[in-house]
Amino acid sequence: MTEKVDVIIAGAGVVGLAVARALAMAGREVLILESEGAFGQGTSSRNSEVIHAGVFNAPGMLKSSLCVRGRQLLYRYCEERHIDHKKTGKLVVATDPEDLPQLDWIEDAASKQGLEPEAALYRLTAEEAKALEPNLRCAAAVMSPSTGVIDAHGYMTALLGDAEANGASLVLHSPVDHVILGEDGHLVSIGGSDPIKLKANLFVNSAGLSACALAARTQGYPAHLVPEARFVKGNYFTLTGKTPFTRPIYPLHQGGTSLHQGGHSLHITIGLDGRGKFGPDSEPVAQPEYEVDPARAEKFYDGIRKYWPGLPDGALEPGYAGVRPKIVSRDGAPVADFLVEGPGDHGIPGLVNLFGIESPGLTSSLAIAEMVAAKLAR
Repeated sequence: MTEKVDVIIAGAGVVGLAVARALAMAGREVLILESEGAFGQGTSSRNSEVIHAGVFNAPGMLKSSLCVRGRQLLYRYCEERHIDHKKTGKLVVATDPEDLPQLDWIEDAASKQGLEPEAALYRLTAEEAKALEPNLRCAAAVMSPSTGVIDAHGYMTALLGDAEANGASLVLHSPVDHVILGEDGHLVSIGGSDPIKLKANLFVNSAGLSACALAARTQGYPAHLVPEARFVKGNYFTLTGKTPFTRPIYPLHQGGTSLHQGGHSLHITIGLDGRGKFGPDSEPVAQPEYEVDPARAEKFYDGIRKYWPGLPDGALEPGYAGVRPKIVSRDGAPVADFLVEGPGDHGIPGLVNLFGIESPGLTSSLAIAEMVAAKLAR
């Protein structure tokens, strides 16, 4: 007879761990299955470690509402659990006068997001921005005071600790091969060195880059509901010398109104160690891969010097790369938003699929966990 557990979560990235924590604290018996040898080895550990404000997507998007709620929860959680973080603020800069309408769009969109007063954006002239950051070149800027940086590994460690303290278990080297949905529980086939099958009352697909592939291997899940995965690699270069700024600088990119539409800009973030890193760029790839090509530095120099003309030659060195899980609907249209689909969305009891959880997934993680728990409770 197949052993039965209450909840199985596929994927121990930051969102999977946050969901595990929420469900375990709600009294559920939770088993987290991770294909790698440690938690958080994918997108969760290969990003900018920025706590995003939640205002740079179109109003009404799930990304926006979950990021705003998630940021509020995350800062509170960091204080309670003594996780290393810093509220730095962020400057979004227009490097040329013709880019000023994009700043207008960002301010207008932010005003519709229901931000708390202390998180509201405000405009700075070029002189005011330069007074804050003397090395900056811009035509104008917008300050996002609620942006920050976080120790992502420390955050995930705390999430796992809370989940385990409430009875959850993490099993590594345990990839989910496929799932068979059923009325009396979902049969989960687990690979690895000791393959096993378990039945779960609830199954959460939080497999990140592999979420679409896992949904396609879920027998009984309608194929037309499975989005198609696209992978976009983001390369980072680190600065060898002294960091010229005290807070993240995000230049407006070409090709989109929102900072998160049409590509990524070569912004700088400053880690908790004080070291500056530039990126990510956008490089479509067929499959996730993480080697940084040093030749890409040439475009980085060109992009960075638009807002930091003083960048010295030879100051950039390859850092690391992450891969963003983009999704495309079955009719071929890009899906710009998170997809958090539970029983009320697809009609299958005890199943949640998380698709396209890219940036700002880390910031949104506690809010996503709230949503998943609510969908399963209903």
